[in-house]
Amino acid sequence: MSNFTSSTASTGAVRAPEYLAFTLGAEEYGVDIQKVQELRGYDAVTCIANAPMYIKGVINLRGIIVPIVDLRIKFGNALPSYDQFTVVIILNLGARVMGLVVDSVSDVSTLDPAQIKAAPAIGPDFGSGYVAGLGVIGARMLILIDIERLMAADAPHLRDAIAA
Repeated sequence: MSNFTSSTASTGAVRAPEYLAFTLGAEEYGVDIQKVQELRGYDAVTCIANAPMYIKGVINLRGIIVPIVDLRIKFGNALPSYDQFTVVIILNLGARVMGLVVDSVSDVSTLDPAQIKAAPAIGPDFGSGYVAGLGVIGARMLILIDIERLMAADAPHLRDAIAA
């Protein structure tokens, strides 16, 4: 018998997923709120030689070395500016902690399963497997990111950044 308990065990209801909404340029994205550890303003990072351009460097977060990935650069947006609205989303992905630089964070959205649509089949390179779906909230659309899958491709670069 399992000693696992959850909020669904006592109520019988399935909790609707919640996503932290953030912007990259004109687009809105969402990441599972359960992966978010904290939000921080963008601050200086320690640069790592020969790292890909989108890996801005690392920070020391209370004794943990955290690689910082600028999603704006990774997704091919024009060279971004860093200002008072630039946010670093610190994610806890189980075995690793990492930071994502985004233009801004707007809110936490709860999405009913009926509001989550499959990503369209545009071509083999679309989304590179990291688009988990599209969240539709009225006229608003969130591109839902499977952050584990997105960062899996960068794991060797991130390990090198931490080891440097």
